[in-house]
Amino acid sequence: MYKIETHLHTKHTSKCGWLWADQIADAYAAAGYSAIAVTDHYNRTTFEYLNVDLASPADKLDAFLTGYHKLKEACAKRGILVYRGAELRFDECDNDYLFYDWPDDLLREPGQVIPLGIAAFSPLAREAGALLIQAHPYRKGCTPAIPCYLDGVEILNLNPRHENYNARAVEFADQFHLDVRTGGSDCHRIEDVATSGILSETLPADTHAFAQLLRSGDFTLLGA
Repeated sequence: MYKIETHLHTKHTSKCGWLWADQIADAYAAAGYSAIAVTDHYNRTTFEYLNVDLASPADKLDAFLTGYHKLKEACAKRGILVYRGAELRFDECDNDYLFYDWPDDLLREPGQVIPLGIAAFSPLAREAGALLIQAHPYRKGCTPAIPCYLDGVEILNLNPRHENYNARAVEFADQFHLDVRTGGSDCHRIEDVATSGILSETLPADTHAFAQLLRSGDFTLLGA
């Protein structure tokens, strides 16, 4: 069986992240994880933290992916696979959406993506074949999105500094038949390492295969 982290932030990209790539790689190797999905925040705060001008012609996606590339390099030395993800937040509210298996062009211009909102963005994500999952929908400041815009729900978030009301997230998924259901550590700091994720009989070889595993539901949640 393979342990896989689904929700993690790096200090390289996320302002709220406390851990550098080598620290994350060491900690997850010690915890016996085989893979990590990096979901650094994709919002205005992140690009301000990265000193990226959203109106400039610079490669903004490359700056956003710094944490992913750093962690992929560090984890390769320890035999851990790294999948590419993001945690989106639009201007319309403080909801967060875990996003996997997306093409570069979809997130290349954050100055165009972030103002869209979930209703406008969801059809673009579906057309691209990406996977859109609402993170911690009942955390303070968040509200469940209109279900038709979602592919799934994070029903188990074990970040210790937030009350995530995970049981309510399960009820939401049940009520609206949202069958893609994930769990994650929402790792920002050392005390968050390896509290959750998924346990799978197969180890996806790349980000696309990881998203397919999430869609299949052929796994169990760690920490449940």
